[in-house]
Amino acid sequence: MKRTMLALSVLAASGGAAAQSSLTVFGVIDAGISHYSTKSRSWGPTLPRQVTQSQTVLSPSGYASSRLGFRGTEDLGGGLSAGFWLEAPLSNDTGGGIVNFGRRSTLSLSGPFGELRLGRDYTASFWNDAVFDPFSVNGVGTNLVAVVNSNIAASRALATGGLLNGGLSAGTDSYLRTSNAVSYFLPPGLGGFYGQVQYAFHENVKTSGTADSPSGRGRYAGARVGWASGPADVALAYGESTLVSAAPAGEKIKSLNLGGSYDFGTVKVFGEWSSVRDARDNAGLFGTRVTDRYDGFVAGVNMPVGPGVIRASFARVNFRNGNGLPDGDASVDKLALGYVHNLSRRTALYATVARIGIRNGHNNPTVMGVTPLVLSLPAIFPQAAYVTNGGMEPRRAMGYDVGIRHAF
Repeated sequence: MKRTMLALSVLAASGGAAAQSSLTVFGVIDAGISHYSTKSRSWGPTLPRQVTQSQTVLSPSGYASSRLGFRGTEDLGGGLSAGFWLEAPLSNDTGGGIVNFGRRSTLSLSGPFGELRLGRDYTASFWNDAVFDPFSVNGVGTNLVAVVNSNIAASRALATGGLLNGGLSAGTDSYLRTSNAVSYFLPPGLGGFYGQVQYAFHENVKTSGTADSPSGRGRYAGARVGWASGPADVALAYGESTLVSAAPAGEKIKSLNLGGSYDFGTVKVFGEWSSVRDARDNAGLFGTRVTDRYDGFVAGVNMPVGPGVIRASFARVNFRNGNGLPDGDASVDKLALGYVHNLSRRTALYATVARIGIRNGHNNPTVMGVTPLVLSLPAIFPQAAYVTNGGMEPRRAMGYDVGIRHAF
């Protein structure tokens, strides 16, 4: 990706030494026509009925999320450097400009020891959902595991007091990104091994004499370790998000995933396994703990064809009800196929289509009622949704993106 580069040579504040600094302005503008449709059907002892909803929009993220960013580094000497990264989402479909740097806002100190990074960033446990997705978690082809995880994060945040961190990243904080984070990254040159540990402060106020104070709501802790060499890459990650810390009704979302990819040259294969637990204390019979389980996988390929790339993936997520109720489970499948035609290193045309099938969608329809968007909650993203009352349940959905992306 070609980026505008502004090189600066400045005089250091002390000692009169010259320090090399750089500032990079970068971004992506993505625009495409997207169509989404959902189908709800009756279930159980009710009269047969079907409801279809559909929507056609101009989308700013069919292939890559539109954004504008600024990053810079300063060489401090002795192998040390300081850096910052500010990245804002753009809504070029409506003309929305920079209202926050919610995608990333970090300040770093790097050296032979690795990198210490402070600020808002991706969570350690999200990286595998993105890196090992043939569609890079954008558009209707987005990794199904990522969509379900986003639904869990946003819906449980709403159910326990509201969206975290002011609703940045569409309410998916402590899954996709987190604020107030301290992250450490291993240095390069460790024989292909890489790793990250991360802790995000909840920043809640402690009041003396008050039980369970301060609240741990909003705290995140996670880690990721991997190995990459030549065409191979594999990584394991774990993350834990606290939604309720007060006894006896605590709630934590615990995520574990393992992903990998291998580039054969003629085709690059991807795979990921994911296991998420939503553990809620005092939520079951006689005050027992209830743990809902979401186990899933995604498998896919990227296949270069001339100046373009064919992309394909299949994914499934199974829901297991923590209450142990009979017939209380659900599952969702997703098949996606796409093509990217590179007009240059910076500009590409793309087309993607995806089909979603849901089984027993009346069980946990808020999370398992997956739509073609990256988040399926119409309360946050207005969209073609499912009918879930009156004996109706989510059954299937389809979507497509056709557009152009320009990076600078």
